[in-house]
Amino acid sequence: MIDGSTILVTGGTGSFGKKFIQRVLNNYDVKKIIIFSRDELKQFEMMNDPCFKEHLASNRMRFFIGDVRDKERLHIALDEVDFVVHAAALKQVPTAEYNPMECIKTNVLGAQNIIDACMTSKVRRVVALSTDKAASPVNLYGATKLCSDKLFVAANNIVGNRDLRFSVVRYGNVLGSRGSVIPFFLNKMNEGTLPITDERMTRFSISLEEGVDFVLNALMNAWGGELFVPKIPSYKITDVAKAIAPSAKFVISGIRPGEKIHEEMITETDSFNTLDLGNHYVICPSTNNRNLNVEKFIDFYQAKKVPIGFRYNSGENEHFLSVTEIREQIKTHVDPSLEV
Repeated sequence: MIDGSTILVTGGTGSFGKKFIQRVLNNYDVKKIIIFSRDELKQFEMMNDPCFKEHLASNRMRFFIGDVRDKERLHIALDEVDFVVHAAALKQVPTAEYNPMECIKTNVLGAQNIIDACMTSKVRRVVALSTDKAASPVNLYGATKLCSDKLFVAANNIVGNRDLRFSVVRYGNVLGSRGSVIPFFLNKMNEGTLPITDERMTRFSISLEEGVDFVLNALMNAWGGELFVPKIPSYKITDVAKAIAPSAKFVISGIRPGEKIHEEMITETDSFNTLDLGNHYVICPSTNNRNLNVEKFIDFYQAKKVPIGFRYNSGENEHFLSVTEIREQIKTHVDPSLEV
């Protein structure tokens, strides 16, 4: 399905975008992959990354300066594009709280611009990346991503006769990504103390590679209107600290504004529309959807409805990573030199 296609990735110079693009170029015979982002420096650095040298030489990569706030620029960028992976967003919680309208312009209005531009192009599939912070949001970033999720799901109702499907992928903290606590702890591991916001805190964990695989699965198998949620492990923030610096002392700094003790990906209210597909969940639209007939979907995948009242949060997860497992994950995906 992906072979011979043209793919556009918004926010393509970010951690996810680079790993996704590398995976696609190494494993699929795509016609072209377009990196759409607003930072010329990051694009320049990506052009000079040895990982992409061969693909640049084959002309399978294109770099496109643009902002999702600019609908006209999106119209131009989407010419002859088959698939869109929407990863562009303002993601820093404190920054969003201090600059709320700027976050809304990118995360909400930018999402609608993507939808509108896809409606007037030949795009066939769109997968938008969400976040666990969009479930029962307590900060502006999470609220904007919830709005974005709703926009992409509802877009399936206005596609008409087009072969066009919009879906959403929601997952937790990416191991070692920018903003993750792991690089922060690694930088402070030799100081003798590590700041801990709250000893009870837990988070979901997923590697970049696992996130890329999950998005590819959604891109190739989406009916349109699904919100995909992977089954992934959790970790305790204190166990992360022990994995990185076992002899360090904890200094409790207190929960930051807009932060939760445990993150959610499926709320109790979502349980009315959530299906268990074995290795992941799907939250179906709460209203009629042109692309996704729930009964046919259940029959096709032999899916099971989750119990009413079910919720999926990092504190009640059945699978927690041990200190040893966390250390191995960090060595594999973040810092191979970690020795403790």
